[in-house]
Amino acid sequence: MPWTPERYPASMKHLAPAVREKAVEIANALLAEGHPEGQAIRIAIARAKEWAEHRGLAPYDSA
Repeated sequence: MPWTPERYPASMKHLAPAVREKAVEIANALLAEGHPEGQAIRIAIARAKEWAEHRGLAPYDSA
């Protein structure tokens, strides 16, 4: 099931909004490629964190 920035897996709730949006985008692409849901979530979070670090963004919400 595709996710949105408003509806996403619970494991993404502590990510900063921009990083969460990127993780959702990556997870949806992985699902489309046929990855299992759990694997897609784990890979997407890891890749979104890398994406954030390369851009000097904090990966987690500071609140």
